[in-house]
Amino acid sequence: MPFFIIAGAVNAAIAVAFGAFGAHALKEKLSAHYLAIWETAVQYQMFHALALIAVGILMSPTLFGSVTQLSWAGYLILAGIIIFSGSLYVLSLSGIGILGAITPIGGVAFIAGWIMLIIAAIKFSN
Repeated sequence: MPFFIIAGAVNAAIAVAFGAFGAHALKEKLSAHYLAIWETAVQYQMFHALALIAVGILMSPTLFGSVTQLSWAGYLILAGIIIFSGSLYVLSLSGIGILGAITPIGGVAFIAGWIMLIIAAIKFSN
């Protein structure tokens, strides 16, 4: 599905831009602790941007096709990027500690997305 390929490519581009921004513009402005949090957000965003691209490729008619679990995987991974990485970006810039309580929700979305991908692969192999 082109949506997930586009969403993955957009998120990969954002991750590269935010990584560069963190390494250059924020290096002197954030403490080592908050800079490490920023870098974690960038890494997870990039890993999962690539996962979105993979989901989009797998949804092509010549591979898995339109398997419902793949759609769920893509949407859950996208939600995970927004919630997990987004909350860490805001936490890094604001220092508002309560945002750390939101981050695990994004982590659960990531895990659920990966599980949906496993289920799609099992369903396709049967």
